[in-house]
Amino acid sequence: MNGFHFKNNRWHSDGVPLSKIAEKVGTPAYVYSLPAFEDRFKEIDQAYKTVPHLMAYSIKTNDNLSVMSALSKLGSGTDVVSGGELFKARKAGVPANKIIFAGVGKTDEDIAYALKEGIRYFNVESIPEIVAINAVAKKIKKIAPIAIRFNPNIDALTHHYISTGKKENKFGVFLGDLDKVMKTVRESHSVRWTGVHAHIGSQMTQTGSVGKAAKVVEQIVLKLRREGFPIYDVNLGGGYGIDYQGEKPPKASQYAKQVIPVIKRLNAGLLLEPGRFISGNSGVLLTRVVYVKQSGKKTFYIVDAGMGDLIRPALYEAYHRIAPAEGPQKPVQTVDVVGPICESTDFFAKNRKLPTAKRGDLLVIFSAGAYGSVMGSTYNSRPLAPEVVTRGKRFAVARRRQTWQDLIRLEKISR
Repeated sequence: MNGFHFKNNRWHSDGVPLSKIAEKVGTPAYVYSLPAFEDRFKEIDQAYKTVPHLMAYSIKTNDNLSVMSALSKLGSGTDVVSGGELFKARKAGVPANKIIFAGVGKTDEDIAYALKEGIRYFNVESIPEIVAINAVAKKIKKIAPIAIRFNPNIDALTHHYISTGKKENKFGVFLGDLDKVMKTVRESHSVRWTGVHAHIGSQMTQTGSVGKAAKVVEQIVLKLRREGFPIYDVNLGGGYGIDYQGEKPPKASQYAKQVIPVIKRLNAGLLLEPGRFISGNSGVLLTRVVYVKQSGKKTFYIVDAGMGDLIRPALYEAYHRIAPAEGPQKPVQTVDVVGPICESTDFFAKNRKLPTAKRGDLLVIFSAGAYGSVMGSTYNSRPLAPEVVTRGKRFAVARRRQTWQDLIRLEKISR
């Protein structure tokens, strides 16, 4: 796992024992290795060094300000999908001209804010969105740069909940509407069309689908250039898979081999929006065993983290490796690891072989750096967990734990 290693019978984040962090900040708590984020960014950035490119880290996976700031210092941009994400990216020091605004439901307020900030461009997802962006840009006397996301109808061979490039998905413009798109853009004098975008899914573990998408985009760009549109930017999104339970996902260089020839033939600039590839294995969730419960032949480890902290297992039965923070790592019994929330879906593992644990033992839930804290909720009035970052032998709280008072800060009793 990136940044995490087992040494002297204890799991560490960089040079810091995870048990030391838990003693200081309590549990549940997220821990991120900043060097791990940086190393993964460098790996994918290096893979595309032979073509002009911008890496726009997808902060929907992990929008911690310390993480974004560290990546920005390496030259990273960001891919945002809301005004709030744009606000956070700017606060983290990401230059506006390295920010791409995606998402299917941009509001007029989002559009105006992004234009005033001076973002690189919008990834447009529909013809009505072109009309809306044009209207807002005209009103505030701006020219809106856009790339249009097309749906190439390619199966990313991933979980159907995170597949985004098939014709039944809500994302992108139907390829059959290309002529309508061109007509709409020609009639929209406050937009400037410079890029084509395609993103077919998340947690992809094969390179073939990426290669197919690149070739579809190539044909679109060539047609648009023939039609007089000065398309230079090619955006192929992200979605590169990681190792959750022993998978052997491709390296960044293997994806690059599928993409670089297309970019060179087009003499284009490449934009990528990696997220999980950078963040997924760069973070863990710490949790303590509250009770060990026997129910007939069934054993439950009831822990203090819940689906409000990490919802992926509840949402689509995602697998996360779990291990004791200290002591023997050899599995000896079959258990369910479950949380305290009042839902049957509140679990982290079912029928998992794990070492024997007792009340108070610290467990590590791995591969929690992506789609973990960002999807957190306060369901059951449970405060959000803190986020801790490590570098070398140092650690710091990057986001404090919510308090009960925080839970009611925005409320008042009305009569």
